[in-house]
Amino acid sequence: MDSPAAPRHRRSRRDWLVDTAMFVLAVAFGFYTSVERLHAAPLPPAWLFTLDQVVSMLGCAALWLRRRWPVGLAVTLVALSAVFEMIAGPMLAALFSVAVHRRPRTSGTVFALSVLAAVVFTYLRPDPDMPPLALLTLGLALQGAAVGWGLFVHHRRRLVLAQRDRAARMETEARLRAERVQHQVREAIAREIHDVLGHRLSLLSVHAGALEFNPGADPADVARAARVIRQSAHQALQDLREVIGVLRAPTGEPSAPERPGLPTLADLEQLVAESGRAGMRVDLRDDLGPRESIPDRTGRTAYRVVQEALTNARKHAQGAEVRVRVTGAPGEGLTVDVVNDVPAAVAADAAGGGHGLAGLAERVTLAGGRLEHGPVRGDGDGGPGGWRVRAWLPWPA
Repeated sequence: MDSPAAPRHRRSRRDWLVDTAMFVLAVAFGFYTSVERLHAAPLPPAWLFTLDQVVSMLGCAALWLRRRWPVGLAVTLVALSAVFEMIAGPMLAALFSVAVHRRPRTSGTVFALSVLAAVVFTYLRPDPDMPPLALLTLGLALQGAAVGWGLFVHHRRRLVLAQRDRAARMETEARLRAERVQHQVREAIAREIHDVLGHRLSLLSVHAGALEFNPGADPADVARAARVIRQSAHQALQDLREVIGVLRAPTGEPSAPERPGLPTLADLEQLVAESGRAGMRVDLRDDLGPRESIPDRTGRTAYRVVQEALTNARKHAQGAEVRVRVTGAPGEGLTVDVVNDVPAAVAADAAGGGHGLAGLAERVTLAGGRLEHGPVRGDGDGGPGGWRVRAWLPWPA
């Protein structure tokens, strides 16, 4: 049965053309059959010939309802075809409509009913000029052709819809991939700018604060602090240009690890020296030995770990000593351990408001490593405890 909830829509120009063609073909089939029966003897009984024509015309008119009730119309015309000969044209059109617009199981059921109706018609109204088997074979051939054609159209439409759905899904997936890449690029920009500017601006803050709280300082000290501020500001701008240049590198150019300008593990001593000039007490222990086999990404990430740890110590633990230890070997990985001697409660409270450690954790994770940070009660070297940042990074053998 047809679903009462089937959506109704206005016929398009193509629908009108198809419906008109189906109606004309059904009328032509009935007219041809009627003319043939006028030249030959009508099938018995003779009085049924006029009624057959009337039923055929009503069946042709009913084809305009085939889009709204395809199954109901087809079953009705199939039932009439068991008695009336000229209804065959509209019945074939209805079979085609069911095969196009309904599931194959429904089409098969209606086709089976049409086969039964053909058998009944051959038995009730045999043609004196044609053997019953030939008449039945002709009817089944026409019905099978109508249903087969309809099933072909049905599956072709489903294939087209599936291809459209697939194209829509692919377009959606491509848009999502582009958004994900854009999000990753934004995160990379945020991490790089935070690492670069956070370190430089913290140096500027230290020297500017010294000038603010000591207005009567020696002119030589003021000049030295001003020179450091100018150099740090210039270096911050230079670092920012290099970062933006790397992130804007078009496809096909060397990737970020191979481009010059970004810091690596070889720049670690210079980083510690800059912090020392800012008044920090930094103890660096480098136990790496030969480092030619350290991947560029691992070395650059280790540098960023130390840079972020020193920046946080400079902000939240002024005057505390900071111990930096870098160890590792090929196949074992590279470990960076930074501890500042400040009471744990102070360090934990101070570090809770920023996003530097969160971004650093993302950077280390992307490099295939692990990051740990938090308060310590003792660092194993006799220190009083404080705040620790420790990262492990891969170092292939």
